[in-house]
Amino acid sequence: TEFYIPRDADGNFKSYDSHAESLPDTLAAMKSLVPSHVVFNGAVGALAGANAMTSKVGETVLLVHSQANRDTRPHLIGGHGDYVWEEGKFANAPLKDLETWFIRGGSAGAALYTFHQPGLHVYLNHNL
Repeated sequence: TEFYIPRDADGNFKSYDSHAESLPDTLAAMKSLVPSHVVFNGAVGALAGANAMTSKVGETVLLVHSQANRDTRPHLIGGHGDYVWEEGKFANAPLKDLETWFIRGGSAGAALYTFHQPGLHVYLNHNL
């Protein structure tokens, strides 16, 4: 998820008395296509620490990645996409064994991965 929070001339986040008052500055921030915050699942730390997703060796996980505005390139450090549907069309044959895949802005994609060894596997977006 990307957030576009307006900043003042000194780079500090601005506050407003109402959503309506913030609209012109928020639209200008969004048009810049430079987000002030990029987070997974809509919150800081949503996939880290106590919130980290876990799985066991031999388990297969489905990663679904949706991106509203910009193209993105997700990657699983320590693994790869065994089967990847970059355009999210399960009727199409998947790409196989991708280290990084391409999700177009405004679309969603999916990847299956089976864990072969224990350890920390970091899922990230190469736009960060």
